[in-house]
Amino acid sequence: MKNTEVADDDDVTDDRAGAGSRIGPILRSRTALAVLFIALGFGLWLLAGAPEVPAKQLLSLTVWGVMLGGVLALGSIGLTLVYGVLQFPNFSHGALVTLGAYIAYAVIGVLPPGSELGPFSFGWEFLLALFIAMPLVGVVALAVDRLIYRRLRNQRAALVLFAMASLGMAFFLRSCVYMIWGPDFHFYYQGRSNPAMELPLGVRVQADQLFIVALAMALVVAVYLLLTKTRMGKAMRATADNPELAQVRGINTEQVIAWTWMLSGALAAAAGVMYGLTSQLRPEMGFWLLLPIFAGTIMGGIGNPFGALVGAMIIGIVTQVTAAFINPAYGPAVAFILMVVTLVIRPQGLFGGSA
Repeated sequence: MKNTEVADDDDVTDDRAGAGSRIGPILRSRTALAVLFIALGFGLWLLAGAPEVPAKQLLSLTVWGVMLGGVLALGSIGLTLVYGVLQFPNFSHGALVTLGAYIAYAVIGVLPPGSELGPFSFGWEFLLALFIAMPLVGVVALAVDRLIYRRLRNQRAALVLFAMASLGMAFFLRSCVYMIWGPDFHFYYQGRSNPAMELPLGVRVQADQLFIVALAMALVVAVYLLLTKTRMGKAMRATADNPELAQVRGINTEQVIAWTWMLSGALAAAAGVMYGLTSQLRPEMGFWLLLPIFAGTIMGGIGNPFGALVGAMIIGIVTQVTAAFINPAYGPAVAFILMVVTLVIRPQGLFGGSA
């Protein structure tokens, strides 16, 4: 009789273990994480409406979140490209964002001011400064790689040395910004009016914000076409998948790495310039954007540009909507919480491969 009871207990234990082994992968699946984020977004909307926040304001915050998500997406895509090809987290990426914003500020300062373009607050000199800052920051990123990271690659240094080197470069580049432009806040256009536009459903946004969203989406599409339709883009993806095999097949991996740094730096500069257009320029602006950028990259799946776009949009929208009921200064904390939730449930992110 006792043997029969022991056997029954073993069967129950096996059934529980089998159920656990089946439930575990479901809870860690992409669908489960997506459902969690949707439920979280719906809950935030309900919570934001609790203190009698008007629905129009919630819609406006959501649109502003899309704008912020577009800016973060450019930074996240650049970050994930570097990680995909070089396999290390570039902590100096935020400093490149800051550098791009300040280079554009310097260019605007030396160009003759132009009249406002339509409903926007900027003139032609801003667009010229943007397209000058992007390649210049790309060159800076490439120079840093040639001076620092390539030597570490040739020495086959450990990952922690790459991370520490990038952290040191972040402090160095930010110190350069302090020395050249000082610690004071700056604006691209001091005192220019930027009235809000009335959209359907009572949503109020500024024309500059619509420009930022449109330009961010255009740059994202351009990066997608580069990665999927050009020879260099295919070489970048091949190098990210298997560098040794790419070299065997005749791909110049050093050239691929150079283009990766150039593209990553250019996207970081674009993110900094567009963020500075709706905010103030300060030397630590890239540092405060670094956590949301990393959070978007991790949420979407490290090394996946499309995932970086989706993750950045989630971070941007949630950060703005939560400003309806908490201090906006806690925005980085919101991004950190979402990143931790992603790491706990599905470490490889929404669009990452098998962990």
